[in-house]
Amino acid sequence: MHPPKYRVRRATLDDLGALKALWESMRFPDSDLERRLTEFQIAESEDGKLLGALALQINARQGRMHSEAFTDFALAEELRPALWERVQSVAMNHGLARLWTQERAPFWSRCGLQPASGETLQKLPAGWSNQSSDWLTLQLRDETAIISFDKEFALFKEAEKRRTQNALRYAKTLKRVATVIAIILALFVIAAILRLVQQNTQQPGR
Repeated sequence: MHPPKYRVRRATLDDLGALKALWESMRFPDSDLERRLTEFQIAESEDGKLLGALALQINARQGRMHSEAFTDFALAEELRPALWERVQSVAMNHGLARLWTQERAPFWSRCGLQPASGETLQKLPAGWSNQSSDWLTLQLRDETAIISFDKEFALFKEAEKRRTQNALRYAKTLKRVATVIAIILALFVIAAILRLVQQNTQQPGR
């Protein structure tokens, strides 16, 4: 089995020049995409030449694949599986529940993405809903269970926050009490010392 002649990784600032040239060739609005640089996963040759790119925008528990581009579309069918594998890995790491895309290559349908129904489109994040309704989507996890988990986790965090605040208040109270006790003890010691000094000064000299 021959090793792949390319690798897939997250884009960095060093890739911006090559990506801008690619976006220009695809007539993409690079002024907007430049701000989204870290969303891009890129495929490159062994010598570091950019071959293709695909972005994954994350909004809460949902991801939008967009701006697919290749320097040579003859390599598209070879590169898409690697980019798709990378996107799935990123989606898993971020705990995404659903993927969306408006990319129309048949490959994405073969990966399980299907046209979104009217009911499913209701789940589309608000920031994306003002775009075309021509969406493909793929559910990765049980969204109801994730929403329930998120709510429970939020309640847990709030309870932990309250416990931490109560513990801090208790610690501050103990610190104040300890300070008061230390002051009282210090006053007793000072009073005792003054009393001894006074008694010594009142004794007749020998």
